[in-house]
Amino acid sequence: MLDKVVIANRGEIALRILRACHALGIKTVAVHSTVDRNLKHVAMADESVCIGPPPSAQSYLDIPAIIAAAEVTDAQAIHPGYGFLSENADFAERVEQSGFIFIGPRADTIRLMGDKVEAIKAMKAAGVPCVPGSGGPLGDDPAENARIAEEIGYPVIVKAAGGGGGRGMRVVHTAAALHNAIATTKSEAKAAFGNDMVYMEKFLENPRHVEIQVLADGQGNAIHLGERDCSMQRRHQKVVEEAPAPGITEAQRAEIGQVCVEACLRIGYRGAGTFEFLYEDGRFYFIEMNTRIQVEHPVTEMVTGIDLVREQLLIAAGHKLSIRQEDVVLRGHAIECRINAEDPDTFMPCPGLIKHFHAPGGPGVRVDSHIYESYRVPSNYDSMIGKLIVHGADRAQAIARMRVALSEMVIDGIKTNIPLQQRIMADPGFRQGGMNIHYLEKRLKEQKEKAIGLG
Repeated sequence: MLDKVVIANRGEIALRILRACHALGIKTVAVHSTVDRNLKHVAMADESVCIGPPPSAQSYLDIPAIIAAAEVTDAQAIHPGYGFLSENADFAERVEQSGFIFIGPRADTIRLMGDKVEAIKAMKAAGVPCVPGSGGPLGDDPAENARIAEEIGYPVIVKAAGGGGGRGMRVVHTAAALHNAIATTKSEAKAAFGNDMVYMEKFLENPRHVEIQVLADGQGNAIHLGERDCSMQRRHQKVVEEAPAPGITEAQRAEIGQVCVEACLRIGYRGAGTFEFLYEDGRFYFIEMNTRIQVEHPVTEMVTGIDLVREQLLIAAGHKLSIRQEDVVLRGHAIECRINAEDPDTFMPCPGLIKHFHAPGGPGVRVDSHIYESYRVPSNYDSMIGKLIVHGADRAQAIARMRVALSEMVIDGIKTNIPLQQRIMADPGFRQGGMNIHYLEKRLKEQKEKAIGLG
């Protein structure tokens, strides 16, 4: 077993990792910026190291500072959580080269999956269904690009090979707009990701976002843990997630899950990972693989009873998977609402002092959050301050429990998106289930235009 782990992150995921480490008897080192010295996990860690000022580039993205923290504390491994350096292949490589264990996939795997063009090629070779597309990067010949678009069929979407998080993409509906869209996306990709390579895919007009959670030990063993539906999105950012996905049959789950397992074995995957798909008309289309723990991992934990972060730690320590595919049984339904420090109507971030905090409780209720009374939410980082997760015997009970939990949750002193989450839980379309990725934004637009709430 690992002896000591550096937690190279902040907020709720850092606290989540710390708890998993302590449950296994692993000592922890919390690295933090100067503004984060009062975070809950920093107080609870066995040791803490300040790695720089508030800006992420000078702290949580400072690779030498994080590795130095591991060196001075005699740690064995580094857990990157999600965001920040979690999918940075150079970071993973430098961690391993410095003699530490990177709790995640190997650097070459992260690099492969981080390049969307190469990732699609690898997935096609592994038999994973993909969206019809260019099959590689677009060149500079407008005529050839127009031919590719005609072959795929409009509308198409131009994407940055190094993109992610909804950035670096542009939908094109006509041939006349194609050349300018490619040029603009290349320019934006170069500025945002340092890589102007773009590719083209068929734009699916009304898909759902369904993803498959996997675990692999890098020693020839891999399993899937079912799917999550993450279709409630705003500006390509997930707002609500649930497991299992409404309407997905046992047969579909087994088929696409096995495809993902075989892909993991083919690329020698190690750790926790997520295959993200667009799902339309009963078919799955691969879009990307996240080579890290996901924000929404708790809903999978709730329906399977498997601690994903614990499994990450065991795999990193060299253990083979102790869970077989037949051990994975989905029970009931789980829903997660992301709780953000933001205005529920304008979505503007609302940092500030939390004057009062009350966490909800009751059967099947889980709160993953680092906040507490008198905690000051800084303006330097993402606005998510927690996740509210519920589990029920079925989807209807899970929604009912979430509505009660949201009504009990009190965060005074700052604005949060709790009112938005309450409207979503009451919305007829959401309650029906199976809505596409455009549904929430469409409802929000209607709400703004008509000045009425969802539902």
